[in-house]
Amino acid sequence: MAKWDYDGPILEIDQLSISFFTRLREIPAVMDFSCTVQPGEAMGLVGESGCGKSTVALGVMQDLGVNGSIVGGSIKFKGRDLGQMSDHELRDIRGSEIAMIYQEPMASLNPAMKIGRQLIEVPMIHEGVSEKEAWKRALEVVTDVKLPDPERMLKSYPHQLSGGQQQRIVIAMALMSKPSLLILDEPTTALDVTVEAAVVELVKDLGKKYGTSMLFISHNLGLVLETCDRLCVMYSGEAVETGSIKDVFDKMRHPYTQALFRSIPLPGADKNTRPLKAIPGNFPLPHERPPGCNFGPRCDYFVKGVCNADEVPMFEIPGDDRHASRCRRIDEIDWHAKVAAAETHEKTQVGDVVLKMDNLKKYYEVAANALFGGGDKKVVKANESISFDARESETLAIVGESGCGKSTFAKVLMGLETATDGQVLLYNQDIQDIPIEDRRTDTVSSVQMVFQNPFDTLNPSMSVGRQIMRALEIFKIGKDEAERRQRMLELLDLVKLPREFAERMPRQLSGGQKQRVGIARAFAGGAKIVVADEPVSALDVSVQAAVTDLLMEIQRNEKTTLLFISHDLSIVRYLSDRIVVMYLGHIVETGTTEQVFSPPYHPYTEALLSAVPIADTHVEKKHIVLEGDIPSAMNPPPGCPFQTRCRWKSQVPGGKCESELPPYRDLSDGHRVLCWLSDEQLADMEPVIKIAAE
Repeated sequence: MAKWDYDGPILEIDQLSISFFTRLREIPAVMDFSCTVQPGEAMGLVGESGCGKSTVALGVMQDLGVNGSIVGGSIKFKGRDLGQMSDHELRDIRGSEIAMIYQEPMASLNPAMKIGRQLIEVPMIHEGVSEKEAWKRALEVVTDVKLPDPERMLKSYPHQLSGGQQQRIVIAMALMSKPSLLILDEPTTALDVTVEAAVVELVKDLGKKYGTSMLFISHNLGLVLETCDRLCVMYSGEAVETGSIKDVFDKMRHPYTQALFRSIPLPGADKNTRPLKAIPGNFPLPHERPPGCNFGPRCDYFVKGVCNADEVPMFEIPGDDRHASRCRRIDEIDWHAKVAAAETHEKTQVGDVVLKMDNLKKYYEVAANALFGGGDKKVVKANESISFDARESETLAIVGESGCGKSTFAKVLMGLETATDGQVLLYNQDIQDIPIEDRRTDTVSSVQMVFQNPFDTLNPSMSVGRQIMRALEIFKIGKDEAERRQRMLELLDLVKLPREFAERMPRQLSGGQKQRVGIARAFAGGAKIVVADEPVSALDVSVQAAVTDLLMEIQRNEKTTLLFISHDLSIVRYLSDRIVVMYLGHIVETGTTEQVFSPPYHPYTEALLSAVPIADTHVEKKHIVLEGDIPSAMNPPPGCPFQTRCRWKSQVPGGKCESELPPYRDLSDGHRVLCWLSDEQLADMEPVIKIAAE
């Protein structure tokens, strides 16, 4: 089908309402939602899980399944109502005029089909071009998405590519027919922060090159700031604020938008002096929405009889660029008032060393031919000479991309793996060679883990209280059932969950509540060291603030040592005392939070800082995009582990970076880097993040 020219808005959504129908009731997922996307414009759709962002996207694709239907309003694409089109017309539009990129790249790729074959299908089906012409276009698009060796890529199967490469192929597939509208649904959530930065850069460049309009769905406000021209904030099925990025970020006019920004760790936030402010209460379920304003029960400015009287329309904000807010008290609230300070805390005094790792190495032997098990053995060097210590009451962050070895050393510490070489001292006892089944109960209970995904760590058929009591039994705490029950209720108090949750099943809990149960279970045996492996990355921003706050409070009361594994440097900056930066099995930098976040940096830390999206229009960032992926631990590069991606390499004479592993260097009090750069070169480094004067 030929594409039709149209000089008006690409997408006009007007008072859209979408409901899902179950046997029990109608569940309204989206109500009275309006938004317009102009040619070449990128519109961000922001909100927490369950607010209706993805439902809007599926509405645009007319792909709501058997239970979903549009019950009000319209969606027009280039002036034509999508709801009035036949299935045949919609099939022609999907993929050629409107393309969608999903969160999980493998969901969009056929694992049994080579990449090239999957790409050329798009223009051959939609535009009837020849195979030769389609192949030529596929090569061009794969080059556009900055993939190395495009010919080899087209001849590969999806499983032979890394996550970042798979996502680029999915973007290439979406661009094969040069669509007018590209919908991106959380396209970088599954990617590392450096890969995310490169993909976001790529999406922006391709948007300009192809003149594509974009609907960018995300819960990450920093990412929306970097990619979009305008944004729409959603809460519980409704748009609550919409406008240009600058208007909404700098002149927000809805209490929910304001509350969202107060719960994310922007530069300047500090766990002791400027703690985050979590949004009180919980998100309403679709069939339990309050009367009037949906955000009313959680709002600091709620006035009975005004906010809950009747439905709240969108109010235009005069003088701004199409800026509107769904708030009745918009003119009465002092939007410039300083936020009431949350409770501040004294900096905790750090105690003695409780954990010491000295030259820890962890190698795995794998068959070179993994499929059939034969052939030579290859060694995967997951950890190479890891050395650091952690003290009582200290938060030590371990930062790095997937595949850098963070989780491997956590497994050795937990006893799920034993060390190949080196020493792990827990309270001056060697534990590196003792697997978990041979460890004493007090050793197991004193080192506990909080996992990334709370959904996978709870038994779905066991009540919350029973799961915590099971941990107490294993750790031999309490003389009898009654004592254990009492301790279980105290643990629910500790993680700020109501005691009646003891009788609930995991499916009745939200993600944040499940994570609290995971934390309660970790502390059941009086844990002294808690390894938190990305404990908030699966949670919404407002819930993240509450869970991090909870971890900090427990740490202050219990004098816990927290090893916080993360790739999110914003949260690391907010809560850590010291930071260890890992790359390809090596520690490349270590120091206090202040030392690691201000120059001189290790070149990898510098690139990591530049990659983190920050939701603040006053922040200026140095622009560094890393090319390529982390090399394989099975085949690491010679010399410095980072040399294949380092922008400073050319400044080191004699090609030392490529031939010799650099030594550890002390830059100042406890600040160490693994780097060949001279003291003068390091001293010349400029800050990556600057906050401009308002």
